[in-house]
Amino acid sequence: MTDYAQTVTTVDSEEAALALARSAVEERLAACAQVSGPITSVYRWEGRTETAREWQVAFKTTAEAYPELEAHIKARHGYDVPEILLIPVTTGNAAYLAWIDEETR
Repeated sequence: MTDYAQTVTTVDSEEAALALARSAVEERLAACAQVSGPITSVYRWEGRTETAREWQVAFKTTAEAYPELEAHIKARHGYDVPEILLIPVTTGNAAYLAWIDEETR
């Protein structure tokens, strides 16, 4: 695993997305969290194809901070099975990566 990662999740409202983004940054689990949306998700749930309006939150973080960030998201998420994905960052602007290190300590 690389030292840096982007973690993504989706939630059912802009308010929930902003609250989750703010709390993760305030607790230094992510250096930054970007909220995008609304987006339309199409997925299978309990045997049916569903369509939902959602907001995506992308957290800029470190691999070291991921376990705490995952727990943070799960504790505040309204879904039974929330999307929480860790996407490794293989390279990036060295100054930006150093900033992530500094802000997640």
